[in-house]
Amino acid sequence: MRLIPSIATLQCLHTLLGAPLQLAERGLLLAVLLGLLTAVFGPAMHLSPHFHLFADQRAAWGVPHIADVLSNLPLAFLGVLGLRALVRLPAEAEVGSAQRGLLALLCAGLLLTCVGSSLYHWQPDDVGLAWDRSGMSVAFAGLLGLAVADRLSARAGWALALSLLLLAPLAALLPLFTGNMLPWVVLQAGGLLLLAALAACPRQPGALHWNPATVLALYIAAKVLELADHSIFALTHASVAGHTLKHLVAAGAVWPVVGALRQRRFA
Repeated sequence: MRLIPSIATLQCLHTLLGAPLQLAERGLLLAVLLGLLTAVFGPAMHLSPHFHLFADQRAAWGVPHIADVLSNLPLAFLGVLGLRALVRLPAEAEVGSAQRGLLALLCAGLLLTCVGSSLYHWQPDDVGLAWDRSGMSVAFAGLLGLAVADRLSARAGWALALSLLLLAPLAALLPLFTGNMLPWVVLQAGGLLLLAALAACPRQPGALHWNPATVLALYIAAKVLELADHSIFALTHASVAGHTLKHLVAAGAVWPVVGALRQRRFA
């Protein structure tokens, strides 16, 4: 008799995994494969020799590059806020089990990103950058997996998240051995394109009410600020640098998700 629940679970799992792929799921699979081919066979890209020379070099209270270090704290705050809301989310709340798991992954990734980015900016170098991006890869897996689960299907969301948990850290660490950062560029560009495509798809049952287009717009704004690091520092008369603002806006890009989770908790 004890075997009956296990057999039933296996049958349900087989039914889920054995179901034919939907057209949108096939499109996602094709996009991932194209991304992999581009990352592996595309032309190599290398970091600029001045990549680690950020505009704001000020130190205070024994903390080097203090603005770029401390501006990561909002990421940790949102990670804790999200995990707190997730733990207190009522069982009867209309949030799918896949969404709950992927939200936990996203929030854990935010905490790892805060730690990795803070350590990197404390002493910027290639090794620190690799660990910084490794933490970011966990957040990417949670965010993109959640977006797919919300707009396509739960199994596609988990499949993408697990794939990114395997491949994204490799893309982050690869430049340490080959100097080629193309796989990381493909990962980021592909994630942006995916969010843009998912913004046009209807929500699935159990989805949170957040708009991938809002996250996309804020993340693009953060990248622009990153590229304008020195220019913004000069324009503000050395008050604030673009990279510092990039951290704050990147944290703001996650707020639509955390805010939607908190609204569902209090609904």
